[in-house]
Amino acid sequence: MKQSVRFVFQLFVADHATNSVQALANLRAICKAHLPQMHEIEVVDVFAQPNRALSEKIFMTPTLLVLQPGPTRRLVGNLSETTTVLRTLGLESPE
Repeated sequence: MKQSVRFVFQLFVADHATNSVQALANLRAICKAHLPQMHEIEVVDVFAQPNRALSEKIFMTPTLLVLQPGPTRRLVGNLSETTTVLRTLGLESPE
């Protein structure tokens, strides 16, 4: 993968709910292992910013939006299925 590729994520969470905390930890671990120095993570708490969640049509948490590289993709859940996350990001070829 070219070093010029930058991954931009928005992770919509519900305060400190267990699944939200796990999703952030899993995303950070994936980025550390597979995208060092090549990612940006914005965490959006739907309780603190409900209008933002509604404008992005986020109705479940945690939800990860992959904004870059495009097209925008979404993953719902705690991101514990690393293989699925990597495939969605295009970092692992489908079997």
